[in-house]
Amino acid sequence: MSNCYTHLFDLIPDLSVLENEPLSRYTGFRTGGCSTVLIPYTPDAFIEAYKIILKNDVPFYVLGNGSNVLALDQGFDGVVLSTKKCFSCFSVEDSCIKAGAGMSLSEICKVALNHDLTGLEFAYGIPGSVGGAVYMNAGAYGSDISNVIKEASYIDESGNIVSIDASNLELSYRNSIFHKNKKWIIVSAVFALSPGDHQAISEKMNELLSRRIEKQPLDYPSCGSTFKRPEGSYASKLIDECGLKGFSVGGAAVSEKHAGFVINKGGATSEDILNLCDLVSKIVEEKTGFKLEMEIELLK
Repeated sequence: MSNCYTHLFDLIPDLSVLENEPLSRYTGFRTGGCSTVLIPYTPDAFIEAYKIILKNDVPFYVLGNGSNVLALDQGFDGVVLSTKKCFSCFSVEDSCIKAGAGMSLSEICKVALNHDLTGLEFAYGIPGSVGGAVYMNAGAYGSDISNVIKEASYIDESGNIVSIDASNLELSYRNSIFHKNKKWIIVSAVFALSPGDHQAISEKMNELLSRRIEKQPLDYPSCGSTFKRPEGSYASKLIDECGLKGFSVGGAAVSEKHAGFVINKGGATSEDILNLCDLVSKIVEEKTGFKLEMEIELLK
């Protein structure tokens, strides 16, 4: 993996530059080759690094928790920008929480609980970051980010931080305006919540977390739900009906606990995972007519 870009960042303070860093350490499936990983510790360092990336046409990928990301086996010949260290602050004003993109959803749910604010319970246990959740309009149990977000802020192509109202985020099922504006980097989001009863909020969070633990294969590396919900059905239902629970390619397998999850059962490569997903999609389409689309983002 080439490190020809790393010298560009030598003079930026508050920035760690990790060369030939295994991306398996940063992604949900725990697979993938190497890349140069940039870890800025302040927003200023992040913006300075981003300006250098744009000025020098350096291929880049922005990574939060990596819980919905599959890194390819050959690695990434560019730089991976991490948001976890520099965008990890929050503030609470009235019933609104402003959260940095690098914070985990579960962390923000706990902040809401501590301030007796309701509305984010559905997100408790979703392993993604705030930035990834806004990017994907993450959701579960009948709700999603579009129901609670008030506005988001992002870095534009000029390195400026811009705020955008929720009404302009074009949020839909696992989609947002950021999918078609790849050079916009989410740095924070404001969630508009409601005052609630502390005990009731806590009980709801624990209930949903228990349901996740009971039904999902959390003891194996995965990226959560592997396929998007096709219109008119559910991916897990279709995969199960096709008898594909336990179906495997190399070290990758369809979970026997939840058919909607592809897991790394041990020693899987990213190629195993992609080949398995491709086979599952083909079999489901042949047998049911439904075409499955992967929900996972590829780091490529």
